[in-house]
Amino acid sequence: MKIAKTVFLAALLAVGLACGYSSKATTPATAGTTPNITQLNPDNANASTSFQLIITGTAFNSNAVVNFNGTQTPTAVTPTQITVTIPDTAAMAAGTVQVTVTNPGTPGGQYGGGTMPETSNQMPFTVN
Repeated sequence: MKIAKTVFLAALLAVGLACGYSSKATTPATAGTTPNITQLNPDNANASTSFQLIITGTAFNSNAVVNFNGTQTPTAVTPTQITVTIPDTAAMAAGTVQVTVTNPGTPGGQYGGGTMPETSNQMPFTVN
């Protein structure tokens, strides 16, 4: 009788684990909102000087970040315009820098979900 109880308990445990009883269902993250850059003002600056850059476009989230030789934190963001101060250390050498904007992803809940981060098109900026 003791062996039968042990076999029954082992079988019940195996069926419970095989059915995924202990695992949680997850929902994958969905695509986020992709920003789009249409204009940079100014579109060039002298090397080794800090400057204010205004990025015009669409679909900028309030927590968007600017990618200009590293990640820069904007000082002001609206859905159509971002203002960011580019430090002199980000524009040290003459050449072209590709500017993008990233809308960070949002975390999901207990069972997943949320959104993935999305990055805009590239816009060239000239460092003189």
